[in-house]
Amino acid sequence: MPAVVTTRRRRLSGLLLLGVLLLVAVAASIALGSRALSPQTVYEALTCPGGLPLTCPADGSAAQIVRELRLPRTGLALITGLALGMAGALIQGYTRNPLADAGLLGINAGAAFLAALSIHLLALTSPTQYIWFAFAGALLAGVVVFGVSSLGGGKASPLSLVLAGAAVTAFLQAMTNVVVLMDGTALNTYRYWVVGDVAGHDSSVFRQVLPFLIVGAVLALAATPGLNLLSLGDDVARGLGVNLARSRTLGLLAVVLLAGAATAAVGPIAFLGLIVPHLARSITGPDYRWLVPYSGLLGALVLLIADTVGRLIARPGELQAGFTLAALGAPFFILLVRRRKLVSL
Repeated sequence: MPAVVTTRRRRLSGLLLLGVLLLVAVAASIALGSRALSPQTVYEALTCPGGLPLTCPADGSAAQIVRELRLPRTGLALITGLALGMAGALIQGYTRNPLADAGLLGINAGAAFLAALSIHLLALTSPTQYIWFAFAGALLAGVVVFGVSSLGGGKASPLSLVLAGAAVTAFLQAMTNVVVLMDGTALNTYRYWVVGDVAGHDSSVFRQVLPFLIVGAVLALAATPGLNLLSLGDDVARGLGVNLARSRTLGLLAVVLLAGAATAAVGPIAFLGLIVPHLARSITGPDYRWLVPYSGLLGALVLLIADTVGRLIARPGELQAGFTLAALGAPFFILLVRRRKLVSL
């Protein structure tokens, strides 16, 4: 019993520490960039009425940078990193595949296909316009993968999910290539989105995806007890009274909402959902009641750091968060594997 209490306290302390680090990362994301702003300037820009020189000690350009550029960007990085981290932990649990992420279930490919198709057919150019098509594509791809994997035996096993996801992903990627190669304008817009970046989006994108991410996060937390039992094997879970179809449906719906909305908003940042659950698992162990929240907080922290670093290393320009995350995360992931730090599923 004392060991259980100690473990719980350690995990709660870890969540508190992650929360503090996240606040620091948010402050750094708002203050740092091609133009560095002092903490006092940021505070004045956030609190003064209107942010104008006549009404605020901070100059108008600083207030505009903070309110119209960095604040929406930071908020979007925060919620999408949280969503992709939680979705990655759930996907790896339900597929029992330590290399799984949102791309495995066709979610990224579905979002990319309908985004490219809407850009081509409707001549859409703004993220606020084609984000709904990308989200619809992610939802449809997730439903198709789950439906195909359930054919025959009547249940979506981990192996059938992986195979169906790989098949749907290959098909949708081929169709997306056909669309963008037919239309140079669509290609120019699509290639910006497909890199994966939180820059260039106003607060309307944040407001559009936030309700879906909230619902997805609630479903994800609700699915964790059943996922703990599923990790023991289908037969054991069934013997303990778990409804396998209901449990998998609940968890995969959470994955589709979280990863679909996040991918529609910022593009496919697939590497985040791969590495973050392993970092969280090395701290929490295999208990998904703790692993999923840890993965969410770590996902938000990692994406904020990657976005901020991308702004600093290429001044006065910047590197997209997708590039920065891959450059920083890939060597670290290889190091983890070589040192056998990954906890098996």
